[in-house]
Amino acid sequence: MEYKISGKTIVFIHGLFMNPKSWEPWIHYYKEKGYKCYAPAYAYHEGNPARLRIDADIQLGNLTFGKVINDLSDFIDTLPEKPILIGHSMGGLTVQKLIEMNKGVAGICIDPAPPKGIFSFKWSFLKANLPTINPLKGNSVCIPTVEWFHYSFCNTMTLGETQIEYDKFVVPESRNIPRSSTKNDGKIDFMKAHNPLLIIAGEKDHIIPASLNRKNFKAYKDKNSITDFKVFSNRTHYICGQENWEEVATFINEWIRSLV
Repeated sequence: MEYKISGKTIVFIHGLFMNPKSWEPWIHYYKEKGYKCYAPAYAYHEGNPARLRIDADIQLGNLTFGKVINDLSDFIDTLPEKPILIGHSMGGLTVQKLIEMNKGVAGICIDPAPPKGIFSFKWSFLKANLPTINPLKGNSVCIPTVEWFHYSFCNTMTLGETQIEYDKFVVPESRNIPRSSTKNDGKIDFMKAHNPLLIIAGEKDHIIPASLNRKNFKAYKDKNSITDFKVFSNRTHYICGQENWEEVATFINEWIRSLV
């Protein structure tokens, strides 16, 4: 099916344990290409990551995926045109929800968290995700360790390299966002027609394995809608900040341009 989009507005959507600061290099890249860029924060995620780690808002612990979706939907409604949506991890699942709601002209989901009903039994997926969603932790704010971040995000980097990225970008997180994303908040109607979607996976991603992203891609059934899939070799869950992230950004830009 041929599909044409107009406009050059992008909304970047961060994932868990990140905030808009993580998108700054991407925003610079896309602004140079002529796009108008926005990177709204989830509630209680705005600010300097180091400060947030030592002074997290206690209300963060109650934040749900549904609240994130509603807030971003409201933000998009204030824009002068319907945007292109680019999201990483939980932000990738958010893109899928917003595309389902017809809030974007196209959506790019990078290492997206899985919608309701899409699951993996790979050990790396279970090991990386269980510490966050652990029901025994109640609604306590989750502040990850550098070791967890290394295993889950930066598993091809040294621990020292991971520490540098952790210090710059990692923020506290709500356990209730990933918990609620596995329930109705994260449900996708895979039979419904939708605007173009691109799902990107990292070959060496521990927390969201490439095989899980492929399942997500194959779940979409409408033959008249554009749904594309791409795996980047040697990439981890830190694909957006990992060395040579520009290759991923360039691929996405070329995919967007193919729709214009």
